[in-house]
Amino acid sequence: MSTHLSTRENREETTMATVAEDTRPSLSLVKPQPVEGAVVEHQGETLRPAWIESGKELATRAREHAVDNRLYAGWSVRGYRNLGRRWLEARRDDYPQMIQSAKAELKAAAGDTAAEAAAKDLVRQRRAEYRLHKRWYWAKTGGWSAATATSGAVGAATGGLWVDLLMLLGAMTVGAWHGRPGVESVESDGQAADEPSAAGRVSLMKRDTGSIRGEADLVTALVKAGIISEAQRDETHLAGVIRPDGPGWTATVELPRGAKASAAIGKVADLASALRIKKTRIQMSADSSDEGHEGRFILWVADRDNPYGTGKNPSPLIAAEQWNFWRDGIPLGGDARAVLHTLHLIWSSLLIGGLMNYGKSYLARLIAAAAALDPTMRIIVITGKTGPDWAPLRHIAHQWIAGATPQIIRKALRVMETTISEMQDRGTELDRLFETDPGSCPEGKITPEMASNGMGPVLLIVDELQELLDGAALVQVPVEDELDDSDRRAKTRSAKDVMVESFARYVRVTRFVLGMGVFITQRPDADSVPTKLREVCSKRGSFRVKGDKSAKMVLGDDAVANGAAPHLLGEDSQGVVVLDQGAEEGHVTLKADVIDLPDFTEICRRGRQLRIDAGTLTGDALQYSKASTNARMGATLLGDCLDVLDKANLDRARSERLLELLVAFKADQYGQLSKSELQTRLREAGAGNTRKIGAVDNLTNGNGYTREQIASASVTK
Repeated sequence: MSTHLSTRENREETTMATVAEDTRPSLSLVKPQPVEGAVVEHQGETLRPAWIESGKELATRAREHAVDNRLYAGWSVRGYRNLGRRWLEARRDDYPQMIQSAKAELKAAAGDTAAEAAAKDLVRQRRAEYRLHKRWYWAKTGGWSAATATSGAVGAATGGLWVDLLMLLGAMTVGAWHGRPGVESVESDGQAADEPSAAGRVSLMKRDTGSIRGEADLVTALVKAGIISEAQRDETHLAGVIRPDGPGWTATVELPRGAKASAAIGKVADLASALRIKKTRIQMSADSSDEGHEGRFILWVADRDNPYGTGKNPSPLIAAEQWNFWRDGIPLGGDARAVLHTLHLIWSSLLIGGLMNYGKSYLARLIAAAAALDPTMRIIVITGKTGPDWAPLRHIAHQWIAGATPQIIRKALRVMETTISEMQDRGTELDRLFETDPGSCPEGKITPEMASNGMGPVLLIVDELQELLDGAALVQVPVEDELDDSDRRAKTRSAKDVMVESFARYVRVTRFVLGMGVFITQRPDADSVPTKLREVCSKRGSFRVKGDKSAKMVLGDDAVANGAAPHLLGEDSQGVVVLDQGAEEGHVTLKADVIDLPDFTEICRRGRQLRIDAGTLTGDALQYSKASTNARMGATLLGDCLDVLDKANLDRARSERLLELLVAFKADQYGQLSKSELQTRLREAGAGNTRKIGAVDNLTNGNGYTREQIASASVTK
């Protein structure tokens, strides 16, 4: 280095001597104006690049604003250290983690020859990929490094003092930029080099995707979320490895001793903030496996903000000709990991709550459709509002009640009382069968064979529960209270209390004889979801609600404490339901399939025909069917009367004459009809009784029907 400097000094002295001997006028040194572009060629000479002058300005500003020039040197050293670590991290990529995961799979496959062989192949494959990746990375980065080093060496050897200084300044600037305060520098153990305390540990998370690169990274996120303290870091670890799971990744977290999984699960939003993702992407649940305990939870993080998608998924029930409700349950839809779920409602009841327009009726419609396609099912519908949502069930429902007027409230209470009494009669019959023929009803319960022979499941659908309870609160119903044998007097009670007790009692006493209930409310609060009713519904589903208080009103405190979070669903979560089936596996969040109203109408028509063929069409559906048939027959009769009058060019006719015309028109349909039967059918069709029609058939003022009279009835139909 000293030889190089002495040579450069000699070269500068020679140049200065030459200038002194030159007779040309001297020049004053002025600051050149910046020249755009890196280098400009002009008449065989190269002008000084603009970045040289810019570099001098940068050096000047740095000298003016730095308290201590050594600060920038420290930044530069730290910056190159950061660059080295980044290079090493990129060289490793995720291959060490993937190799460890493959080894874990190999260890887990112990004893299974086929699985061990596959795991060994996976380990070898990932190691080979890692070796190839390192070779390519060495070649790529080595090429750029060699080119940079060569150009720097050439510049240092052939350039002047300014070139050397600017190269040094550029190198320091690059290092200082990457080592400036605020840039995270992560040691191999995960601690930030630019922060002296343990609190300075930072994450290597890809903040735009929520993915992480290892166990230490995830534990750091738990610290930042307040799930564990910094002092508990070393006590927290994963059971197994972080692994891909559907459209996301999952991990089982082992908390420090004394820390509860339920407390961690309640901090979903805090963990989402630590991971820099939306809370809807996170699912946390207690580990209910054999190895699980109160200090372990399962974390799943989706790859996208809305893992359930925004489109509608049609239900397979739409194309089904028939369905076995008992055996096949109700296909509901898929969860965020595209796993399909089925609801089995036999021996249980379901409560559904949530805000308006998020899919409650669609979920209940799936259950109703599965029941409609099973001719052994008896359906009872009580809805607090009239409208088309449940109208198709009138074709098959044993009882169908819509509205919340006082008369309808009283009718609903009578239907509940009758239904409970009939279901208790089933229990009496089961007792008898168990005594006389124990093999026909093992454990004293109804079997699928018994269900197909007259003891089929009974499904009670109660929609707009809040409207029914509000209407019932305005109604008083009489209740007999026996004071003693000689003094009896009538009292009244609020119909709301009686209705809640009736629904809850139905669920309690009919469950063992295949009684099921589906209760739907859109205002989940203490008034619309009475605790007495919620507690007897072992299965509960909640769509989006506005707070954890409302979530607890529907799902219960335990489910929310274990991670059920309908209050964390966003506005784009239409059709997404958090379902707690009351089992050990806890809750599941899924997007329900859809059956639109026209498809539901067609399903109910198929269900009606199935019941007609099986002889199980009963109650209101049977009467509705008869009324519907009579209405169609009446409309046909009125149309035929108008046709025969027009063909005979008549505007009136006596009953005898009208019957003659009809027999001549359709003998097979009207040939056996008498005059009195024709008059009865016309009256039922809305044409009314015969009337005086004036001079006709040699009568001064005969009795019969005018065309206008029949046409008016036809328009009404």
